Amino acid sequence: MQADYVVVGAGSGGCAVAYRLAEAGHSVIVVEAGGSDAGPFIQMPGALSYPMNMARYDWGYQTEPEPHLGGRRLACPRGRVLGGSSSINGMVYVRGHARDFDHWADQGADGWRFADVLPYFRRMENWQAGASPWRGQGGPLHVSRGKRENPLFDAFVEAGRQAGYPVTEDYNGAQQEGFGAMEATIHRGQRWSAARAYLRPAVATGRVRVVRGLAAQVLFDEANRAIGVALQDGQTIHARAEVVLAASSINTPQILMLSGIGPAAHLAEHGIKPRADRAGVGQNLQDHLELYLQYAASQPITLFKYWNLLGKAWVGAQWLLVRKGPGASNQFEACAFIRSRAGVEYPDIQYHFLPIAVRYDGQAVAEGHGFQTHVGPMRSVSRGWVKLASPRAQDAPRICFNYMSDSQDWEDFRSCIRLTREIMGQAAFAPYLKYEIQPGGTVRDDAALDAFIRDHVESAYHPCGTARMGRPDDPLAVVDPEGRVIGVDRLRVADSSIFPRIPNGNLNAPSIMVGEKIADHMLGRCLPPMNLEPWTDPDWARQQR
Repeated sequence: MQADYVVVGAGSGGCAVAYRLAEAGHSVIVVEAGGSDAGPFIQMPGALSYPMNMARYDWGYQTEPEPHLGGRRLACPRGRVLGGSSSINGMVYVRGHARDFDHWADQGADGWRFADVLPYFRRMENWQAGASPWRGQGGPLHVSRGKRENPLFDAFVEAGRQAGYPVTEDYNGAQQEGFGAMEATIHRGQRWSAARAYLRPAVATGRVRVVRGLAAQVLFDEANRAIGVALQDGQTIHARAEVVLAASSINTPQILMLSGIGPAAHLAEHGIKPRADRAGVGQNLQDHLELYLQYAASQPITLFKYWNLLGKAWVGAQWLLVRKGPGASNQFEACAFIRSRAGVEYPDIQYHFLPIAVRYDGQAVAEGHGFQTHVGPMRSVSRGWVKLASPRAQDAPRICFNYMSDSQDWEDFRSCIRLTREIMGQAAFAPYLKYEIQPGGTVRDDAALDAFIRDHVESAYHPCGTARMGRPDDPLAVVDPEGRVIGVDRLRVADSSIFPRIPNGNLNAPSIMVGEKIADHMLGRCLPPMNLEPWTDPDWARQQR
């Protein structure tokens, strides 16, 4: 089997790359370890808690015992299915703040300032509200807003306003900071994953073929040029032009190391001959942590009324028949981005609001009707790693995020809890809020808050950074600003591995943007920059809001 390009991973970045290469007339083979994304558990937005807990769709990774969380092992779901993690995620659409991308460029990712990436965000979008200088229309990726029919959504936004925060019309536009409507990759009541947006149209051209298999390593010729991929079952797939790794920030560094690209000493531990000694492979691992702050509702208006066999059957039937009802929404329909303190230039805390008190594994709290807000800091300085457990591709890599390893992390999370309590105490919630379930009203001082954080903090499932982009002379950079792996030829990375630093918010949108932009670098073209200036609170240096 051979094609002009071989792409490993049918996730957010890989699907976008395949689509643009096919659009330009090239042949592409996409290698994906997982199977079909058909079926209601993936396609029904309201069923989002199911696919990320199903071995059929998820790699099922867990972290090493996290040293600063009492040795807890945290789940690290990654999509093992067409569409990758875009087929099992919460469908939340957040670009990130403009300053995030300016920081990338400052760290050596030349050509990745916000002015450079904005045209790619616009090109990929089909925004429900239409085109604007900030937003795109007509792209492959449908982006919509929920109906916000539950009064709790408006109560959350109004509570933010009452607490003195701005209300933003579009956090993906000129002003991220503030409270407002959340956006999602949902179209006509169905999940709009990278598989639906990019891969299916690409396959329909006849120039893209999907091969199911586990990539074991990249193949090279004597001149250190990537010439294809070897699969675990013994098959080989050859690339006439280039190989692209888009297998996630967990699997991409694993494949690089299995191919001899990584820290030489670590490779030697597993009997792998180093091809390119790159110390940064598998390092710089980042994530967003969050807490669920849960509240009992004084009125039976939450989704808990459907949290029984008959209720779920009704929601499922309504969705199957007409693609409407609670199943047609991910229920993340209101959100906020705020600053934690004076002197922080742009938001460093994110909120998702949900009109039910429930965990990601689908278990509702015993108290019954309730609601919750997910809250966490955006720019932790803690860094972890991905390492090989063995020289075999089928063995899961070792993962350690080193969560909460910096004292600032603890201070930031305490601020998150205290700021949230202030917001939930506003008049807008008076008709609905009965009492605080979690952490609970008695959990007040720093020591009690820290104990709660240690026991209850969870990953937001936003791993990235393990093949960092930078200048070729940076010893810790893995790829250059065009996604080319430093030290070898004809091999690129096009997924969240290359993020120098984690951006504000959920990672699906910037991961797709990376696929779009890397594809253009491969094709020797680029969209002209757009110099729009994002809103910044003029008094950010003196006040928190």
